[in-house]
Amino acid sequence: MATLLSVNLAHPRDDRGRTVQVTGIDKRPTTGPVRLDVPAPGGSGVAGDLIGAPHIHGGGDQAVYAYAREDLDTWAGELNRTLTNGQFGENLTTFGLDVNGALIGEHWRIGDALLEVSAPRIPCSTFARWIGEPHWIKRFTQRGVSGAYLRVLEAGEIEAGRPVEVVHRPAHGVTSALTFRALTTEPGLIPRLADVEALAEEIKEKVARRLARAAS
Repeated sequence: MATLLSVNLAHPRDDRGRTVQVTGIDKRPTTGPVRLDVPAPGGSGVAGDLIGAPHIHGGGDQAVYAYAREDLDTWAGELNRTLTNGQFGENLTTFGLDVNGALIGEHWRIGDALLEVSAPRIPCSTFARWIGEPHWIKRFTQRGVSGAYLRVLEAGEIEAGRPVEVVHRPAHGVTSALTFRALTTEPGLIPRLADVEALAEEIKEKVARRLARAAS
């Protein structure tokens, strides 16, 4: 059974490590119920969380970020360091769920909340500084294990230890991982994204521009 191992909230800091309210990349497990809701533009869908760069992150299509414990463990072995739940800036650390193989538009039921997979995570410079490993953006991109952003379809409370139930999977076959590769290392996959309605709006616009350039 797929399980929610932890719900992780930001401990505000800047991306150089000082304790000031600039970035929410430093997420740590919390206890008790946490409410998910549709966020304001640039906000988090997780009550008590922080979005430090609302022009890049947050909002309805990036309300919640999920990453699998299994993928953290693989990275921990490769990097020879401990990676705690929330270390990659994820709100939800899961176990027993193929987050990268989740289909765009797939629905997850956790507690009262209903979530929809909307996009992969594209690594940024704040993430690279936070992890502190050489050539991190390139390494993360080449691995293609990006986790998934989700939008909140039905607000509700979630809590660590709850099951994650996949209640709907669309038929198009376009996963978070395939979308990530299309946007980064395999642009030839871009046409596969053209008719995926549940994709984040920003990605839809990017896909439309790339297809228009290819056709001109």
